[in-house]
Amino acid sequence: MADLSSPVTSKAGAATLGALPNHVAIIMDGNGRYGQRLGKIRLFGHRQGAKAVSRTVEAAARLGIKHLTLFAFSSENWKRPKDEVDGLMELFAQVLQSERERLHQNGIKVRFIGDLTRFSPQLNQAIAECEELTQNNSHMILNIALNYGGRWDIAQATRALAREVAQGKLSADAIDEAQLKAHLAVSEDVDLLIRTGGEHRISNFLLYQCAYSEFYVTDTLWPDFGRADLEAALAYFASRERRFGMTSAQVQGKAR
Repeated sequence: MADLSSPVTSKAGAATLGALPNHVAIIMDGNGRYGQRLGKIRLFGHRQGAKAVSRTVEAAARLGIKHLTLFAFSSENWKRPKDEVDGLMELFAQVLQSERERLHQNGIKVRFIGDLTRFSPQLNQAIAECEELTQNNSHMILNIALNYGGRWDIAQATRALAREVAQGKLSADAIDEAQLKAHLAVSEDVDLLIRTGGEHRISNFLLYQCAYSEFYVTDTLWPDFGRADLEAALAYFASRERRFGMTSAQVQGKAR
């Protein structure tokens, strides 16, 4: 990862800066298919996908994105073949080891969201070390979703609220959308959701946070994704009129 302090120089990047989303989330799909298309094992595609993560994090930080959430491993992905899952766990550990210092040097705060209890003690230690190292950084917040599911997220937030009510710290009548959002793994609403690989579904990702997201789907498989693809998604976002239940006339009047 290169130094992120230099300004954006590409025309596409500069053109979108005035309408950047605050929070971009990406469903990184297509690693396995990428490997298979090349006649290799699916894990080869995942390894190439790790390189796309590095490119995309650098591009997002350089373009001025403040929050980036990447769907690295879903709660449903445990159903995949054991050798693929085992290879992914090893790859996660390797990437954490090789990338955490560069992330830290570039001012990126890393958070891991999801049910981490299922991972090995070694992987959990690597996760904790990365979070501790980068906890005071502020250039960009990078959320990495591991063993994450949107339904799990809502359920765990509900349980946390229930405990507070049971302990007398919170009245049940005081529970509102703001309270629920504050207990989610990621509290920031998603402005732009990107999905690679051509599939048109949300796949149990950030269900609550994506209530008013703009969706951008590309046929590009994740290992081929890079800065130009990110800029195309940002240009799409900039072209959208975000009404949030209002009419166009209301939005345009508000903008004046």
